[in-house]
Amino acid sequence: LPTDYWKVSTIDGTVITTATFWANLWKTCVTDSTGVSNCKDFPSMLALDGYIQACRGLMISAVCLGFFGAVFGLVGMKCTKVGGSDQTKAKIACLAGLIFILSGLCSMTSCSLYANRITSEFFDPSFVAQKYELGAALFIGWAGASLCIIGGIIFCFSIAENSNSARRGYAYNGATSVMSSRTKVHNSVPDKTPPKHFDKNAYV
Repeated sequence: LPTDYWKVSTIDGTVITTATFWANLWKTCVTDSTGVSNCKDFPSMLALDGYIQACRGLMISAVCLGFFGAVFGLVGMKCTKVGGSDQTKAKIACLAGLIFILSGLCSMTSCSLYANRITSEFFDPSFVAQKYELGAALFIGWAGASLCIIGGIIFCFSIAENSNSARRGYAYNGATSVMSSRTKVHNSVPDKTPPKHFDKNAYV
């Protein structure tokens, strides 16, 4: 969200780059060959283009959802002492996963909407104003959105893992050795065979 280069355009001379134009969701700037930047903030939110307003709202929503997803994710972890039983923690972790997925979708939609506007203007032959290319902030946004969605899916699997572990429970009847079980069987069935007498060489 605070990254500068959402879209970038350069004016190349014969030897060096004379100027670099770049813009984000808050301002538009130009940087000359000496490194001096001149920026102009967008004057009014109501006077902005609709896609910039939509991108602002989606990115701010993504940040807020990611914050609450991180809070619920910490509460839903088994290593913490808050949140209740393991089943309750699994539900909280699943909720955190859903919030992370929504956060990633908001960020993905915002970056894709902004990139679609840039590409449509770039390939439009009737567009005569300054044409821009995709900036680094869009790739960072796509990567972060992908990680949020993958992390949310992993969190959602925690409730399925908890339900499977609950079904594998069994009743514990106590440890019984092999000798004790043989002794019980031997005592329950009367032995009618005559006793055998062995001499001392039988054990050698």
